[in-house]
Amino acid sequence: MSHFEELKVWQKGVDLAVKVYEITMKDPFNKDWGLRDQMRRASVSISSNISEGDQLDSDKSSVRHFRIAKGSTAELFTQSIISSRIGYLGKQDFEHINNECKEILAMLSGLIKHRSSDK
Repeated sequence: MSHFEELKVWQKGVDLAVKVYEITMKDPFNKDWGLRDQMRRASVSISSNISEGDQLDSDKSSVRHFRIAKGSTAELFTQSIISSRIGYLGKQDFEHINNECKEILAMLSGLIKHRSSDK
């Protein structure tokens, strides 16, 4: 059985979700429940789908969940751009989220390629 806790991409996903929660606890996010909750759900979905996919019995099923994690990462990336443009995210938080999303996307692409080529 694989141990998803050892995957760096899973660790980065968990750290990013914690950071998103910290950022969205403050004004103005705590008054915009829709965007706040959407960002939180997307961020939690990243590591959740990585762990679920890693524990499945087939690479095909695993890859499907890793792709969902990629979609959630792209969703969070877009939400952070919107949040920045409307003045909710400061430059430092915006850059942190976006840099982490880009790294996670690249790592997931590698994981998908690896699991797709395994027989």
